[in-house]
Amino acid sequence: MKFLDQAKIYIQSGNGGPGSVSFRREANVPRGGPDGGDGGRGGSVIAECAAGLNTLIDYRYQQHFKA
Repeated sequence: MKFLDQAKIYIQSGNGGPGSVSFRREANVPRGGPDGGDGGRGGSVIAECAAGLNTLIDYRYQQHFKA
């Protein structure tokens, strides 16, 4: 007899952050302006299944995951 498990898992990746506070400095450029960037796009999430897992009871108590 086979059983079917179902679990809702909420996954969130990083958002990249606000970037760094940095200013452009060159010899002949007074007040060069900001050059810190925007922090990027954030991380990716990859979900992988395990063939030897028999039950999803472990995910009943921990449903939220952040990368």
